[in-house]
Amino acid sequence: MAQRLIMHIDLDAFFASIEQRDHPEYQGRPLVVGAKPGKRGVVATCSYEARRYGVHSAMPISEAVRRLPPETVYLRPSMARYGEVSRQIMQALESISPAVEKVSVDEAFLDISGMQRLTGPPEVIGRRAKSVILECVGLTASVGIGPNRLIAKLASDYQKPDGLTIVLADQVQAFLDPQPLTVLRGLGAKSAPVLQRIGLRTVADVRRLSLLELRRHLGGLAGTKIHEQAHGIASDKVHLDSERKSISKETTFNEDITDPEIVRDTLHWAAQEVGYIARQEGRRGSIVTVKIRFQGFETHTRSRTLATPTSADQEIFQQAWELYQSEQWAGRPVRLVGLGVSGWDCGATKAAEQADLFDEITTDYDPKQERLYQTMDAVSDKFGRKSVRLGVRRRKE
Repeated sequence: MAQRLIMHIDLDAFFASIEQRDHPEYQGRPLVVGAKPGKRGVVATCSYEARRYGVHSAMPISEAVRRLPPETVYLRPSMARYGEVSRQIMQALESISPAVEKVSVDEAFLDISGMQRLTGPPEVIGRRAKSVILECVGLTASVGIGPNRLIAKLASDYQKPDGLTIVLADQVQAFLDPQPLTVLRGLGAKSAPVLQRIGLRTVADVRRLSLLELRRHLGGLAGTKIHEQAHGIASDKVHLDSERKSISKETTFNEDITDPEIVRDTLHWAAQEVGYIARQEGRRGSIVTVKIRFQGFETHTRSRTLATPTSADQEIFQQAWELYQSEQWAGRPVRLVGLGVSGWDCGATKAAEQADLFDEITTDYDPKQERLYQTMDAVSDKFGRKSVRLGVRRRKE
């Protein structure tokens, strides 16, 4: 049986890199895509020049401004343009493998098992993927190849930016053991210290603990997941886009957030991204899910089933925000915010005609509303995301 090989593609500072590609005057300068200075909101992503100042995704924009020099460029996201570049990349990757799973606008898993006889060794396949992306859209990507999704993902993170790391099955423990235990998925800022307090620093240290001990320190589910990851055990399945069960976006804050308005802005931004992807894939979802993580890895998910499936940003955001408010979470320190849409309407069809751009928007689902978003997406694709977008109504103070 052929050895399983999974490749993870991660575009380097995707939004920022597109802006620097399209605007040569931005190259070499710190660049932030997200909220504008003086406004509420967070950093969506930033260039590597900005990251040298400690700025990162999901950082409140006010904190980013305090750290960055005056010459920094601040831009609002152009999601339609980024989405078009993403589609070009995913189509190009199909020349590498027919099994491509797009997991976000700038990430994908490919199943390259058994391709060595046709294409060459893993290094050749990885370099070909990087070359295809560079030739297609002029951007760099970091590539990781491993026997499962976890190792492939960690490998793509290992030498960013523009890296290529290959970890074969017999190299997994040597690759994992020296790394800090925080590379394991599920160990947050509050749960990692639980292990660090008992003297664990690396994955090798975690691996020396028994499953029973890890479950005692972290709880049953989290302890089991960390035990498996420390031993390099994870899924090796790549799901085609047709099998996509949900579209979601989540972000982890560098510091716990207590301001509900930042949570609100983050949900609004996530709803825009999720809604745009859903519309591009011709999907409407009937289930909106919010994920909130507090201190100590305390994680809650809340879902709501809609009477009518939707792909409208505003409807998704409104349902998510109401879910958050209904739980009376305001004031509690938030570590992670996530938003997802699922429960696809399999019989949905796109309207053939276009709506008047200025038709009234209703909060309940309306075919006119969906056509409005299609029209907005078309305008954005042609003239840029900032040319037309819906805002979020602020509460009166």
